[in-house]
Amino acid sequence: MLSQSETEGPAPCPAPFNLAAHVLARGAQMPDRIALAVLGLSGAERWSYARLIGAVRGTGAGLLKAGLKPRDRVLLRLGNTVDFPIAYLGAISVGLLPVPTSSQLTEPEVSAIIDKLAPAAILLSDGIACPATSTPVIDEATLRAMHALSPAPWHMGDPERPAYIVFTSGTAGQPRAVVHAHRALLARQMMFQGWYGLREDDRLLHAGAFNWTYTLGTGLMDPWTIGATALIPAQGVAPDQLPLLLKRHDATLFAAVPGIYRRILMQPLPPLPRLRHGLTAGEKLPENIRRRWQAATGTALHEAFGMSECSTFISSSPECPAAPGALGRAQPGRRIALLGEDGQPVPRGMEGTIAVHRSDPGLMLEYLDAPQATAARYQGEWFLTGDQAHMREDWQIIYHGRADDMMNAGGYRVSPIEVENALLTYPGLTACAVTDVEVKPDVRVIMAFYTAPTPLPEADLAAHMVRQLARYKCPRAFHHVAALPMSANNKIMRRALAPPDPARDSAREDIHGKA
Repeated sequence: MLSQSETEGPAPCPAPFNLAAHVLARGAQMPDRIALAVLGLSGAERWSYARLIGAVRGTGAGLLKAGLKPRDRVLLRLGNTVDFPIAYLGAISVGLLPVPTSSQLTEPEVSAIIDKLAPAAILLSDGIACPATSTPVIDEATLRAMHALSPAPWHMGDPERPAYIVFTSGTAGQPRAVVHAHRALLARQMMFQGWYGLREDDRLLHAGAFNWTYTLGTGLMDPWTIGATALIPAQGVAPDQLPLLLKRHDATLFAAVPGIYRRILMQPLPPLPRLRHGLTAGEKLPENIRRRWQAATGTALHEAFGMSECSTFISSSPECPAAPGALGRAQPGRRIALLGEDGQPVPRGMEGTIAVHRSDPGLMLEYLDAPQATAARYQGEWFLTGDQAHMREDWQIIYHGRADDMMNAGGYRVSPIEVENALLTYPGLTACAVTDVEVKPDVRVIMAFYTAPTPLPEADLAAHMVRQLARYKCPRAFHHVAALPMSANNKIMRRALAPPDPARDSAREDIHGKA
């Protein structure tokens, strides 16, 4: 048998369509239900569906009044507050293209995005990095005042038209702008049973910040689409305080990256009688974390695999748990295959490249203004992810890792070339390479290896990188080496990089703080 799913795709997306309108349609039928609770240790800020929908549609009206028009790109430089998803959906509601970005990005990184994107406006919170620019800026206070405006009509149209843009680091070392269509929301609904086991009466607590796309989709839009309640920790809540919130607020589902589960399991957990199971994505889930969570809570962890170019499409679920060491299976309605070098599905049990059929509604429209880069990701009818795996006879998929050298830092995919280019701007450094290194079981951090006439001050290197890149992209250690490992064709062999004293780096773990 071949490594290819045999499920039919979903029904066509209805037309005309608007992503934000669809997300909030169910909530409009139950206006008094709590859509969102922002959880602090001493209380919660609650938003009913009526309040949420009013704020979203008022924001859409306000953005139009500010002179923006459909198809304009709007850069979101907002903090970890409810203003982020309201602005995001508000922009989509009136046909604008919001571009969510991490609040951790530095001014040089944001400047490069502005140059690439040419946004019509920037939505900006105090304290969030943004360079001086001629682009119109709308501050947080102005955005909040828009909540009370009369709603603008939904901008309905072709579900294939662009809805939003996300940036992701590519193997070329430069972030790519990924354009998604309104119909991408249809793909998310295949996760409801294919991953979440999501129900209308669920209370889903997501551990991430508002301004992270994982939180935006899994933690907010998906529960809102079905009429459930989203629970988000307030800014400042530490990972080890999450079990208290899970118990206190009767969470039925919990979503986080594996690193958060790892942190939580460092302490005894209280009974969580309402919790049905946990969800995880962003990086490969170590089996020992899965086993420890099961033992500590009596509930399973269900893992999902996806990428910025396509929503998660492989996962385990309550109806179809993963085999030991497996990711799970293709979600019902997803057409995937594991391809060999000839572009054909490989036999079961043989390693191949994970590929998604071009008809998948969750697949991107394109890389912005990069038709050649977009075309290069396809082989015939298949979009190549660059990730390797093999499929068992029972359809379960065993993940092998990236075909390239992309790193994973706490759930964020990071290009080594982007980090190396930033490090090479440090005076006196002659060559460098970076990779992610396991410093203790199930903990991987980014480390840098460099050549220079003499060792350079590590604190100075660290400070230099923090000025250049978001902290999650910064190396946690810097090693002076005589030479970098090179292949026969003179390419750096990043996987051959290893710290000279792993015990020392494991003890230090992070020169900037905890990994």
